[in-house]
Amino acid sequence: MDTIMLDADRRIGGPYTFAAALLGHLVPAALARHPELVAAHDVEIRTAGPKLRDVVPARRRSLADDLPRAQRILIPAARRSLRIANGLAEFVRDHLDRAGPLAVTVTNLDAADPTDTELVAVLRRRLDPRLLRIDEGPQAPSAGALPADFDRYRDEGFHHAMAESGLEALRGMAYDADPPRRRQLLQRVAASLEAIEREDEARELYDRARRESTDPRHRATIAYATAMILVRHHDPARRDPEQALAWINEAITITSLLPDPRERAFHLGFDLNGKALVEVRRGRPAAAMELVQQAIDLAEADLPAEHPIHKLVLHANRGQLLAMTGRAEEALADYTRAVEADPGYPDYYLDRGNLLHKLGRDDEALADYETVMRLSPPFPEAYYNRSELRYAAGDLAGARADLDHTLELDPEFAPAYVNRSGLSAAAGAYAEARRDVERGLRLAPRDPHLLCVLGQVELAEARHPAARAAFDRALELDPDLVAAWAGRAELAFELGDHGAALADLTSALKREETAELLFNRSVVHRASGHPDQARDDLLRAAVLAPGDGDIRQALTEV
Repeated sequence: MDTIMLDADRRIGGPYTFAAALLGHLVPAALARHPELVAAHDVEIRTAGPKLRDVVPARRRSLADDLPRAQRILIPAARRSLRIANGLAEFVRDHLDRAGPLAVTVTNLDAADPTDTELVAVLRRRLDPRLLRIDEGPQAPSAGALPADFDRYRDEGFHHAMAESGLEALRGMAYDADPPRRRQLLQRVAASLEAIEREDEARELYDRARRESTDPRHRATIAYATAMILVRHHDPARRDPEQALAWINEAITITSLLPDPRERAFHLGFDLNGKALVEVRRGRPAAAMELVQQAIDLAEADLPAEHPIHKLVLHANRGQLLAMTGRAEEALADYTRAVEADPGYPDYYLDRGNLLHKLGRDDEALADYETVMRLSPPFPEAYYNRSELRYAAGDLAGARADLDHTLELDPEFAPAYVNRSGLSAAAGAYAEARRDVERGLRLAPRDPHLLCVLGQVELAEARHPAARAAFDRALELDPDLVAAWAGRAELAFELGDHGAALADLTSALKREETAELLFNRSVVHRASGHPDQARDDLLRAAVLAPGDGDIRQALTEV
């Protein structure tokens, strides 16, 4: 087994210091032996190892790659690093499968950037230690500072590094020395603090900026950013759409007065789009639609050849609002316009695929999800969404495989535990179902779907009080959860309480009429001595499922 020692101290190279060193060891050999593997992971390798960009061409490109930095308004979210880490893990795994095992001693892991900490955790979780063994070496971090590579941190969404390095730079930078540079850095640092759920510190920076500056564009930007904290705070209890409305109106007041029409069209359009989110959170989608339309009109009139990403974002946002208000075909047109404007950007394929799935156009939805898989480093949502398509098509094995992969990529993806536990329970694998429910509830303790599956597991294992408690809690959280009404009805029937079973099945049927629920209620009616009501339910069930043999047989018996 080949053995190497790599230093992870972030002060050497910032984010992905360890990853860059590991790639520097592996990529040259991979390029010589299987260049197609390197090409398949170009985004991940170029992101983590900037010194390899000269030898690893960009195969997957998006519109932003050819635009000036000022027009690249889509900054990666903090969770993008997990996609990068998974892509790097798959590159390392596939390369070592061919080249042979490797043992890595990582020094200064305690001083690593969160990108490297996350990567090491993913490598240990996903790769067989017989293929890649990672040991921790001595901790002797350097006394130097994190590199102040602010453009890289911003472009790649390295928010922890931007926050750490930027805060240090702001502490040593007098406002009068270089006001434009300080304003830009403050905005970038505060945005990164917000991205990593340090909103209080971001708000302090914005408040400081208001005390320092009278620059109109800067004050408008920080008013907009303050509004976004108030509507997007990671703690829902701390969101305040009404206060956000006050701040976003201040931003709009300023940007609407900018004298240059092109500058005004961009900045005012940006703020109008932000106000649309505020109005959505206030429960006013129609008002939000009007605001996005105003922003689109401004862009089309005054920015005909500039800011293409700004324009595609506006169309995608209008698509979301159109879908929200039931105007599906118009929404599809906007999503398609966004996709066609930047066919290399994966996120809007997901949104369009979700809408296509809701419309029953599953083949087209599948194509969009699989496009995401091709364009992006491993994207858990794409596999999760494909699992739903496979489940709807009756491909339970395929659905299970996609859920397994979703959770391999992201063990904190709570909805995948819901669906996988449901598949396990339906297959009678109650121990597996319980494990997934318990994992899911640690992440989302108030998820009614997980509680419903827990009720099904408890019922199957004859723990009736626990089953009742789980179903009751699920219905308390979501009174429209049909599966919980049906599960509680099954529990009541099993305990001989036919009246309660009928009441719960009737509640379920008020929310969703299905042949299965009608058939089950007919069984309870028969057991209760109500053959006429049983027959009525079966006749209606036969209309909904005319080819069901169990229903036909039951009709001969009543």
